[in-house]
Amino acid sequence: MNLPNLVTLIRISLVPLFVLLYRRNPDPTVMNLPAALVFVLASATDALDGYLARTRREITRFGQLIDPIADKLLIAAALLVLVEARQVNTWVALIILGREFAVSGLRILAAAEGKVIAASLWGKIKTVSQVVAVMAFFLGISWAPVLMWLAVVATILSGVRYFQKAQDVLKSSME
Repeated sequence: MNLPNLVTLIRISLVPLFVLLYRRNPDPTVMNLPAALVFVLASATDALDGYLARTRREITRFGQLIDPIADKLLIAAALLVLVEARQVNTWVALIILGREFAVSGLRILAAAEGKVIAASLWGKIKTVSQVVAVMAFFLGISWAPVLMWLAVVATILSGVRYFQKAQDVLKSSME
């Protein structure tokens, strides 16, 4: 196993630890620093594994498959604990997770045609805005809900952008 894939697997292994730490102190009025630190560490591994894979020329099919799964597991876990603690509305989580599933499905369709839908600037903005919003909740920042709604807007816009870029994939898959 190469180093980038190991880093991705570490991110996946941090998800249960993050959930456990969060559930030990889900009070929205109190900063949850241990959960926040694990979430930041896990989020940072997303950039690290990609950087390592590119610079070391160790891009693998396994890494291309598992990396987006690891990303979705981390964000899904964060949203679910925030919904459970009644810090985030269920609709927010459904919009964000729905976009993730829709874009993943779109990428599967593209891959079946031998095409790749490259990451976009909006996708990166979406990811950063989601991480920042989640962190704001964990740190007990009062305007965290505003950041989450901004993340929802970025999520929707990035999803729309992916579907615009993949019009040919959508058309050919429906024929």
